[in-house]
Amino acid sequence: MSWLIALALIVSGVFVGFINTLAGGGTIISIALLMVLGLPANVANGTNRIAVVFQNITSVGSFAQQRVLDFRKGTWLAIPTIIGSIVGAQLAIDIQEEVFRKAMAIIMLVMLFFIIYKPSAWLKGQEKFVRRKVSIWQIIIFFLIGIYGGFIQVGVGYFLLAGIVLGAGYDLVKANAIKVWIVLLYTPFALIVFVLHGQVNWKYGLIHAIGNITGAWIASKWAVSWGANFVRWVIVVVIIVFSSDLLGIINIKEMIMN
Repeated sequence: MSWLIALALIVSGVFVGFINTLAGGGTIISIALLMVLGLPANVANGTNRIAVVFQNITSVGSFAQQRVLDFRKGTWLAIPTIIGSIVGAQLAIDIQEEVFRKAMAIIMLVMLFFIIYKPSAWLKGQEKFVRRKVSIWQIIIFFLIGIYGGFIQVGVGYFLLAGIVLGAGYDLVKANAIKVWIVLLYTPFALIVFVLHGQVNWKYGLIHAIGNITGAWIASKWAVSWGANFVRWVIVVVIIVFSSDLLGIINIKEMIMN
């Protein structure tokens, strides 16, 4: 591996770790870059999970240190997500992703409307929902999110944030903390599925993780110190860019290649 490839993996990892910790969608940069470097799409999808694990170890540690992470509620929500992720990873071994990408773009744009139109639901949270036990509907929703996360990972943070903020009542900062905890818990299970099918490049994945760790640490600090409104606008920008790529308006992969 040349030093230029290693540098590209690390630098891109910083951006991906930052974006994924504050919002989501940064994984598309990872997968696009790994494919540009010659990995098949399914191997890029599996390899990316290595950096995701390290990225979320870092951000979980930082959020926990700053005492904004509800481990108990997050773990209960993670259980159905883990089960779903195993199912999703099995599907990802040889299935096409195009339909999922288009559907995700539409859902994200709908979500963008609510973030802009009704920001109080995202910024302040709703304590009455926080105190409630995990419902059967939340179990179903997070199981479905887990299937998607195990399948492609790209943009799963948005679905988790929607479920945690709108369904569980947390503000965006605390929701981000729970989000990275859930992702940390389910990703190893999905990664094992890809490893068992020989769809992981450990060298690329571990080098990319160096950048992800740095980006995740920076983002977790900024999220708490700058507050929920800052996180909200980062999410707005990333959703617009990410949705534009999914709908074919722009092409992030081409931008990286050029």
